[in-house]
Amino acid sequence: MALTPGTHKVGPNGSTLNVNTYRDGVAAKIGHDLLIEVTKWEATVDVGPDGALNSVTLNADPSSLEVRSGQGGAKPLSDKDRADIRKSINDKVLGSDPITFQSSAATVDGSGSMHVEGELAIAGKSRPAAFDLTAGADGAVAGTIGLTQSDFGIKPYKGMMGALKVKDDVEVVLVAQLPTS
Repeated sequence: MALTPGTHKVGPNGSTLNVNTYRDGVAAKIGHDLLIEVTKWEATVDVGPDGALNSVTLNADPSSLEVRSGQGGAKPLSDKDRADIRKSINDKVLGSDPITFQSSAATVDGSGSMHVEGELAIAGKSRPAAFDLTAGADGAVAGTIGLTQSDFGIKPYKGMMGALKVKDDVEVVLVAQLPTS
């Protein structure tokens, strides 16, 4: 795959950025594994004249996370449940600091695999991060990035006096479209 040289913007129009959370604890059967969509975000991908990936940046609004679905649980996820989860994410988990990523190294190999390294900031704490993405000949880019909440000073949600909790490890899933030449 040859990327089109230039600076390309990617966001929620035509691309998705989701967070998958998983339940844990002795009462896990009554909770839900959640699919949470980031609805306000923008990534900038800079591609050099030779088609090489130069840099990747991402900015996401933590208050834009919306619960899209919940798997499992003792009962279906209600609108009230979704609102309560969103409030917990905003008030107790992420706060108001933007989620940002700035690459320090980015490469694409001949098979379309991208490796990106840089600094990720969540909930006001920055840490090094590295991830791999796959890119198709048509410019479709996808990847799942595993993150550990406690690495960013986030205490995973606990309910029912700790009997129901969210696992510390979550997955961030990106599906995007980049122009190709």
